[in-house]
Amino acid sequence: MIRKAVLPVAGFGTRCLPASKAIPKEMITIVDKPVIQYVVEEAVEAGIKEIVLVTHSSKGAIENHFDKHFELETTLEAKGKTELLEELRNIIPDDVRIISIRQPEPLGLGHAILCARPVVGDNESFAVLLPDVLVDDNGMSKNDLAGMIDAYERSGQAQVMVENVPRELVYKYGIVALDQPDLAPGQSASLTGMVEKPMIDEAPSTLAVIGRYLLPGSIFPLLATTPPGAGDEIQLTDAIDALRHQTGVSAYRMQGATYDCGHQLGYLEAILAFAKRHPKYGADFGDLLTRYSSQG
Repeated sequence: MIRKAVLPVAGFGTRCLPASKAIPKEMITIVDKPVIQYVVEEAVEAGIKEIVLVTHSSKGAIENHFDKHFELETTLEAKGKTELLEELRNIIPDDVRIISIRQPEPLGLGHAILCARPVVGDNESFAVLLPDVLVDDNGMSKNDLAGMIDAYERSGQAQVMVENVPRELVYKYGIVALDQPDLAPGQSASLTGMVEKPMIDEAPSTLAVIGRYLLPGSIFPLLATTPPGAGDEIQLTDAIDALRHQTGVSAYRMQGATYDCGHQLGYLEAILAFAKRHPKYGADFGDLLTRYSSQG
């Protein structure tokens, strides 16, 4: 069973500037919770018990968010604000650990994952969740990460999560080629290749990698010997391609929806989706939408 997840949070969040100048992009809120909390909740729901944050000296707010705040809790308790107190105490379950490790310099996503090697080890499989992508599994009996873990355990192959995108947008994504052309949502099939941001007429499919991976510990020796690639950085996709030639890699097609919160429009769409069904603010937010839509 996969129990560890690596969340690379050391980046500067340049796509979110100026909002991310002084606040980590992962701490920007969707309604009433930071983006990173939704991602951690996704991992916990799938059975993850250890969250490994690959972080940077400027990202202390993330670690503080998941740490106990004794003074604040004492103040809330003294003022009888029990609902807020319970929310604060339940940010993560008691049986889930948050572990932080530093990425000393920005050498790419592959390097960030490699920084987690001392915590994860070469003999244990683990998940990777990119924290600027929200995976929305509303209404599903179990989330897509749990479904991907099931596929991993059935096949024994590393998994990358993919979603279908319009063909005219494939040039924005990493696109997979599969040995099974019509992959249904919730199913997994072996990769025959990956192409980063292909031309529209050269894309092998319309299935795009969306920032969720399940990898064996054997990826670490591959990352350690992967030379710098695009942008002179160590690319995770290069190591995954090497793994594909060794043991095979599969793509799991997600059933839910994704929101790219590292982009302003994706962030706004996430707010709309989560606010409309929020237990406390959903009804009033719906009224706001009606009011503003009627104003043209």
